Amino acid sequence: MWTSSRTRRQPFRTLPDHLRPGLDLVFVGINPGLYSVQRGHYFARPTSRFWPAFSLSALSAPVRRSLGLAVLGPAQDGALLKYGIGFTDLVKRPSRGVADLRLADYQQWVPRLRRRLTRYQPRVVCFHGLTAYRAFARYGLGRPSQPWALGPQPVSVGQARLFVAPNPSPANAHFRPADYVAWYDRLAEFLRQVKDEPR
Repeated sequence: MWTSSRTRRQPFRTLPDHLRPGLDLVFVGINPGLYSVQRGHYFARPTSRFWPAFSLSALSAPVRRSLGLAVLGPAQDGALLKYGIGFTDLVKRPSRGVADLRLADYQQWVPRLRRRLTRYQPRVVCFHGLTAYRAFARYGLGRPSQPWALGPQPVSVGQARLFVAPNPSPANAHFRPADYVAWYDRLAEFLRQVKDEPR
């Protein structure tokens, strides 16, 4: 597991970055929840829809076959590096919810995320939710006012292509569990197309 040294020097506990060069896909959340930090894993809260939907999607099929698991969970987050999938956050400061984040958090952390993505150059970066992506567009890309939508984005970070999927938080009540599976299947197809392109 690769852990950012900057993350380790912060005066608070947070989740490590699961990043390395050459990844196919990096998932980016808004920031770690307190529950996830206590347990040391991404999307650790049992009510999160990420792991159940990811486990049913085409994205996870090679991982599940290799590990011999029908369902993946938070304990596998670091192991996914071996399969080309990583995790990080827009803001590394943990909180009870996104409403607790301050403008200064985005201004401090989004440029750092952009530097990490530029350094590691994954094929695809998937932001969880338009709230996270709008903040990245504003503070990382200098594009504050475009009408962003879910799905593939018209911009990239170096060679890394960008995609936005719905935030799997249970507070995001517009989406049913099956909707998340469908979005991760769309992401799998997008990743397949990107991998077919010359780098």
